Formats: sequence, C-alpha cells, structure tokens
Amino acid sequence: MLLFYTPSFLMGLASFVIFNHQDLRFVMVVYVLTIHFFKRILEMLDAAITIGLSYAVSTATMIYAQYISQESPKPSIDLKYVGLGMFLIGITGNFYHHYILSNLRKKGEREYKIPKGGLFGLVICPHYLFEIIEFIGVSFISQTTFAFCFVVGTTFLLMGRSHATRKWYASKFEEEFCKDIKALIPYLF
Repeated sequence: MLLFYTPSFLMGLASFVIFNHQDLRFVMVVYVLTIHFFKRILEMLDAAITIGLSYAVSTATMIYAQYISQESPKPSIDLKYVGLGMFLIGITGNFYHHYILSNLRKKGEREYKIPKGGLFGLVICPHYLFEIIEFIGVSFISQTTFAFCFVVGTTFLLMGRSHATRKWYASKFEEEFCKDIKALIPYLF
C-alpha cells in the first residue's frame, strides 16, 4: 500500500511547484489531497519500517554469521544441496500459493473468499508452510546457529499468524469453512 500512496503524495508536492500562483480553492485542493496521502503514508510507514528493518537486520546478520563462519571447521554432514532442494521447493510452493491468493477475487470484487486449490484444502496458510520450508533450506545451506535460530523464530511467528488466520476464517465463514482444514501443517496443526 505504501507504494500505491507515495505517487499520489508526490504528485501533490509537485503540484505546488508546477502550478504555483493559483487561486485559494486550487491551493486548498492540493493541500488537502497532499495531506491525505501523507497521512496514509505515515500510517503504513510504521509497519513498513518495522517489518523492513526486521528483515534487513536478520538478513545482514545471517550473511555476517556466514562470513565469520568461513574460518570454522566444515560441518561433518554437508546439508547444502539438501538445503538448496528444500529452498527451491519452498519458494516454488510459496509463489504458487501467493498466485492463487492474488487471483482469489475477480476485478472489482470486494468480498472475502475461502481460497481453493493447491494445499488450501488441507491448510489455510500453505504459503506460510512453504516459506518455512524455504528458510529451513537456507538454514541447511548455511549450517550456522544464527540461521537455525532465525528458522525457529520465523516458524513460531508464522504458526501464530496461521492460527489467527484459521480462527478468522472459521468465524467469518461459519457454514462454508471446513473444520478439518488445519492452520499450517496438514492433518496436524
């Protein structure tokens, strides 16, 4: 949403320069539109900065941990190729389920729907499941303590989010929602 609001805000700012010396009504319209989209950006910015910084710090730390581990003895069991396979499965499954979600509503539709296709018949958040598989793959490639801790933290975060999502779907679609659909892990959770 931040990407959608920023151009409108910038157009408002540019209007002050492009259309200077206009009447009061014109200036008022430009001001109120610019202020509106600036407020929208501020609303989104808090979450965007928090999430963006969290991912940036985690990525930088994981890369740094990998860098400093270069001098350490190599792991006795090399998991990098298993990790690459898991990463490729995870990113493919995550992309596929995000694609299903992006096509859930037709143009102009606003109502919520229960996702169907892929693993959505078994779990409500298969995209989270595959994201976890991606990061397990990264951890296997890396074989550092930090990468392992990152996977554990990400897994617990996504477990909580998927549980809340399942709860929301069950309350929103009391009749249509299949009670057998799990939150994250087919048949288990």
